[in-house]
Amino acid sequence: MHTFADPIERALRTAAGKEAVVCGEDRLSYAELADRLRRLGGALRALGLEPGDRVAILAANCHRYIETYLAVPAAGFVLVPLNTRHAEPELRYALADSGARVLITDRDVAGLKDLVETVVQLPDEYDRLVAAAAPEAFDCEITETSLAGIFYTGGTTGASKGVMLTHRNLIANALELLATQSFTPDDRYAVIAPLFHAAGSFAVLATTWTGGCQVVLPAFDPASAVDLIADEGVTATLVVPTMLAAMADDQLARPRPITALRHLAHGGSPVATEVLRRAHKAFSSAELIHYYGTTETAPIATAMAREEHLLDGPRARSCGQAVVGVDVRVAAPDGTEAGQGEAGEIIIRGANVMAGYWNKPEETAAALVDGWYRTGDLGYQDDEGFVFLVDRAKDMIVTGGENVYCTEVEEVLYLHPSVAEAAVFGIPDERWGEAVHAIVVPREPVETEELLAFCRERIAKYKVPCAIELRADPLPKSGPGKVLKRELREPYWKDRDARIG
Repeated sequence: MHTFADPIERALRTAAGKEAVVCGEDRLSYAELADRLRRLGGALRALGLEPGDRVAILAANCHRYIETYLAVPAAGFVLVPLNTRHAEPELRYALADSGARVLITDRDVAGLKDLVETVVQLPDEYDRLVAAAAPEAFDCEITETSLAGIFYTGGTTGASKGVMLTHRNLIANALELLATQSFTPDDRYAVIAPLFHAAGSFAVLATTWTGGCQVVLPAFDPASAVDLIADEGVTATLVVPTMLAAMADDQLARPRPITALRHLAHGGSPVATEVLRRAHKAFSSAELIHYYGTTETAPIATAMAREEHLLDGPRARSCGQAVVGVDVRVAAPDGTEAGQGEAGEIIIRGANVMAGYWNKPEETAAALVDGWYRTGDLGYQDDEGFVFLVDRAKDMIVTGGENVYCTEVEEVLYLHPSVAEAAVFGIPDERWGEAVHAIVVPREPVETEELLAFCRERIAKYKVPCAIELRADPLPKSGPGKVLKRELREPYWKDRDARIG
């Protein structure tokens, strides 16, 4: 049985004098980090918190965020990370729903103060609180089934839900990561994606457990991210595909000497093969790794290692096989296991799968069936269990009785050298029910007819967009960098009875 305390205690025993966290000018050893973690736990207890009480954090990436991420569960409390891009009503919902008693934040939260007992402002109030507190031992009463965090889903396909992850769930994820990707005490892991999202906190426990160093980027900017990797000798990181594409473009335009980077992972949403080609060209020293999972799976479910060697083969579009300790299946519509190559819903089972949705028993019962988590993602498996995602169930377009997977059309558009970003979705059509529509952000001038002709040469006629809209501004994205298709779809569907996911 392991809890959050175990990675911290091991790092303190084996790497006390080593650099643990780098954030701008701040550099902490593991001895200093552990002391601050124990003091933070003591400070929260001094505020009157009891085991199981919720502590929310609304802040940009910083070393204090990592401290909060580690210390709150280790001290027996429950972490509630809040999306920094959410509007005030969304934040109020998460705070009220979780019942958080304390909010740690780096911004003005006047409109939220009525929902919590205590607001701790970063950095000054936080640092004073930590400095004044007596260090306390981590809570020895917590177990692997104790709740560690409530992680609100990004809401890219609907209303936000509080995903309950236990110590067991998040420790299992760390062990699965360690079994898939080698971590050493010499690793320097760049925290680039926002820490409120699984893509940002993905390796916090694994890096701590092995005594590696976490190098924090406060806010994503492609040039700053690449500079950080070069300047700090970063050896590994994980980003979402939109970040990967922007970083590759920046590195290709302004090459830096990057030789230490060994692992460049991506996850969070499907990625076009052409983006991977550019990433491999830009970061040739790094092994590309594709991770697939969800917030509900803490998040790893599958992994595709050495992806750069597969870009010209049939598995270029696969997100890999189930990681050690996790079972992944494809369910047919009748609930039985789908055959090889047959599309169905991806379902997942393992120690990493959530305990359920906070205060939502009906949604929990619908998502957790007979020990399996139903992802809502559509995909298929080949003869060796490699998983191929085809779409979100809500993103699939049904036009004239034919199923069109948005990712397949996006993959073709990204092959065109003029396309920087592409999003495909269905819009209402009186004759066909839905029509395929695309929005493209070009990196250089291009005519829509050229893009349509390009598509016609590569995919069936019914999959070719009926129209392509060119935009100069980047596509709207969630805090972690996922394209918000619901915002793109909404103008077309708002006066219709059809779904907006």
